[in-house]
Amino acid sequence: MASSGDEAGSGCPGRAGTGTGTEQAPAAQLDTAEDFEVLEEEEEEEDDDLSELPPLEDVSRPPAPSREDAQPPGQGGGDAPGDPQEWLDVLGSGLLKKKTLVPGRGADSRPQKGQDVTIRLKATLEDGTVVEEEPALTFTLGDCDVLQALDLCVQLLEMGETALIVSDAKYCYGAQGRSPDIPPNAPLTLEVELLGARDAPDLELLSGKEKIQLANRKRERGNHFYQQADYVLAINSYDIALRIIGSNSKVDFSPDEEAELLDVKVKCLNNLAASQLKLDHFKAALKSCNLVLEHQPGNIKALFRKGKVLAQQGEYREAIPILKAALKLEPSNKTIHAELSKLVKKHADQRNVETEMYRKMLGNPGASSTPRKCKDKLPWSIPWKWLFGATAIALGGVALSVVIAARN
Repeated sequence: MASSGDEAGSGCPGRAGTGTGTEQAPAAQLDTAEDFEVLEEEEEEEDDDLSELPPLEDVSRPPAPSREDAQPPGQGGGDAPGDPQEWLDVLGSGLLKKKTLVPGRGADSRPQKGQDVTIRLKATLEDGTVVEEEPALTFTLGDCDVLQALDLCVQLLEMGETALIVSDAKYCYGAQGRSPDIPPNAPLTLEVELLGARDAPDLELLSGKEKIQLANRKRERGNHFYQQADYVLAINSYDIALRIIGSNSKVDFSPDEEAELLDVKVKCLNNLAASQLKLDHFKAALKSCNLVLEHQPGNIKALFRKGKVLAQQGEYREAIPILKAALKLEPSNKTIHAELSKLVKKHADQRNVETEMYRKMLGNPGASSTPRKCKDKLPWSIPWKWLFGATAIALGGVALSVVIAARN
């Protein structure tokens, strides 16, 4: 198969913060191990978000701490609002809490979304087992490059502050966990120190190689979220990757770099379409597939997903030729074979239903009605239309003879 995109199983991070990984999913799997990614329209005249999905949770203004949730079991805390030991219920749900251990330099030193931050991280399970230690982990705040618990809480830290974060599994590794050291549905306790924050690099000044590496990191993070079945966050990561690729540049790229950027873009759009399909965002998925096909008309995955989108909308007549085109490019693909066979049957059923509906609308007799006897005519019988015509001609001849006789 054409290597038009990478599979869902790839990009799962080997550690909490990096989101990197090696892509190993078999190329033949179009539906069970899909490609994905996110983008805002790259054309300058358009700036709409293809994902058409709700925004991520935001904690730009943390809620006041709840008295009932002020002290999680086993964690001490003070009563005064300024007490460094007080727990803050970050989302108001009790699932994500933060407690300052060492105060920082004040609220004005908090990092902003979009900045590159560096933290010291130590992550432990409930039984105290250390599963993560990073002396200097750097990531872009707000881009979902790390655990969501970190993305949501680090923006609340002051420079130099050390804090304890107690997070439900929902904001860590979720129902799947991380083999072999983090079980499914495992809450984590994160000890975090904010070491530094700086503005992210100017995308216009990135070299071709730097832009490719940055976009790939975001794409791989999206693959991780897709594997975790978190399609909203997957789309967010692909969106960021595509914005990086589509950004203006003041640096000249080599032809090879241009080709590689296009390859990453196609992977992102293919993965985006897969994520949108999972969420039944058919209009957005169709647009993503069409963008791929503008660059690569023979992209099998884009053709396959476009056919699936149209089929989901009941457009079997349009979907079948597209899937046939994909099958022609890869005749041995069983997934396309199965999808095409299913659509052909559905299309036939749809046509039968429509035929029956039209028959009833026009009042035609049903199959059980008494059959017409035209088939029982003898071979020498003359159609009534011919008889009527011959009679008319004969009568005309007689009338003409009478007129001529009268004149004579």
